[in-house]
Amino acid sequence: MATGNANSCSFSQGSFAVAGAGVPAIAQDSGCVAVVDGVFYNASELAAGAGYGPAHQLIATYQQVGFADALRGINGDFAVALFDEQTDTLWLGRDRIGVRPLYYHAQADAFAFASQPQALRSLPGVSRHVNRRYVAVFAGSHYRYIDNAPDETPFADIRQLPAASYLQLKGQMLLVRSYWSLGEQPEWTENEAVLAERCRELLFDAVASRLKAARKPVFTLSGGMDSSSVLACAVQLTGERQEAVSSVYADKTYDESDDIRGFVAEKVRRWQPIPIDGFDLFDVVRQMVRAHDEPVATATWLSHFLLTKSIAEQGYDVVFGGLGGDELNAGEYEYFVFNFADLRHRGLHADFEHEIATWAKHHDHPIYRKHRDAAMAHLGRLAGDAAGEVLVDRERLSRYYPAVKTAYHDLRNFQPILDHPFSSWLKNRTYQDIFRETAPCCLRAEDRNCEAAGLGHADPFFDYRLVEFMFRVPGAMKIRDGVTKRLLREAMKGILPEETRTRIKKTGWNAPAHIWFNGPAVEQLLDLVHSRVFRERGIYDAAEVIRLIEEHRSIVSDSVAQDNHMMFLWQLLNVELWFQEVVDRVPELVAA
Repeated sequence: MATGNANSCSFSQGSFAVAGAGVPAIAQDSGCVAVVDGVFYNASELAAGAGYGPAHQLIATYQQVGFADALRGINGDFAVALFDEQTDTLWLGRDRIGVRPLYYHAQADAFAFASQPQALRSLPGVSRHVNRRYVAVFAGSHYRYIDNAPDETPFADIRQLPAASYLQLKGQMLLVRSYWSLGEQPEWTENEAVLAERCRELLFDAVASRLKAARKPVFTLSGGMDSSSVLACAVQLTGERQEAVSSVYADKTYDESDDIRGFVAEKVRRWQPIPIDGFDLFDVVRQMVRAHDEPVATATWLSHFLLTKSIAEQGYDVVFGGLGGDELNAGEYEYFVFNFADLRHRGLHADFEHEIATWAKHHDHPIYRKHRDAAMAHLGRLAGDAAGEVLVDRERLSRYYPAVKTAYHDLRNFQPILDHPFSSWLKNRTYQDIFRETAPCCLRAEDRNCEAAGLGHADPFFDYRLVEFMFRVPGAMKIRDGVTKRLLREAMKGILPEETRTRIKKTGWNAPAHIWFNGPAVEQLLDLVHSRVFRERGIYDAAEVIRLIEEHRSIVSDSVAQDNHMMFLWQLLNVELWFQEVVDRVPELVAA
């Protein structure tokens, strides 16, 4: 056992060393060494019992049932490692949804793993080269496609263990296998009231188990149902109002203060609306990419980064959020299209027409118009002919391809993987979001922000038991009459204030980055694009980037009813500052 200055573990010629500057749980017993980063929520059900720490529990359970079955028996958010001295075997494992990250590097004579890439990049023999495919997708595609290959990272020599997977290393044999998956199951046949009760029980239990692991929790709160439901469940379970924080903005496009206040009056003991303004965009993004070791996918996480800093200063230890609620309950606007596809496939023509009509009634938008012709166009573009076949959104995928030089990486050859484990379009679309699109980048960003602030984080909607349950819920109990999250709304009767429970319009947890890139920061961005370093890096076509910046500025300044380029500009800034702050800096070597 050795110590060093980074969270890493090295395995070389039969030896095992752990270096830790953080606070992973470590145990050595019965010829095994185990390291656990994360929380086991069902400790009392595991082999060692609740009186032992998670590393001892992992060893005891492994010795009873083996590593894969030990992971199947754990309900938790974790990245774990176990070395069995008797069999000379190293095991790594990651939780089912990928709440905790886990990276590794393999050489012929050495193996290392860590919770962040920086610790691995510090080791001898690890190349400083980046993964050009990953960087190009981040630079010039949509954020949803960044994590399409769940084993890749931005670094050429560093891999990521996918969610719900384990790794076995014995001698020169390295295997990666899945230990849990979602697949086609019969849908529940009980009525909505019965299923709502079961949904409520599962969510209550998920919140309760996470509250037990927190000393002083705080709840991030938006105007939507997901974060509100988590907080309201905590109030119901404890009999006490809880404390909450929210990011608020001067720009009303994304500010949800008015929607939040009614909920606060009933459920919150202390609410802190934290204004996200007056910051130096470049400085904060520099801080973020250093903390993350990677570029950050969306501007939303800048607000969260500033929130976590404020939260940590006040002595809270675990941040509760609503991640997963949209995917499990079909809460995103784009899920309507896939519900239409399911109804059409089942021959429910009257329901099909009714849902399109109510979708248009409740959710029309001056830029993203909602009407029958639009619905049919979306179906033709996004829903394939085979049962459940979800198509790549080519318009979204390739909109900014011209901004990335083909000499760096030809994005025209990028073919995203879409999984189809279900015969339902809606289920396949939500599955894709959880494992290859929206959830991975969000969970990674949440973990890094909280880790940088010394905080834990909890997302009860991603309790695997609730995930399994919700993937067997019929589509009509998720979307009906143009309203999303129907079963959750039913489950939260008497728990949520009616104003919150019945609200149809969705602002969405987002940030006014269109404004951030229309003030002084846009001049800084233009200076960056004109710089020699930026041009010599060879990723972007500078002329096309400048055109997009100027077009964005014109759209925002003139309030044009047209989609602006804030997401592309956010990704551009993150890529360049990540190179400056992480890639171009020589990491300090870690003592072996």
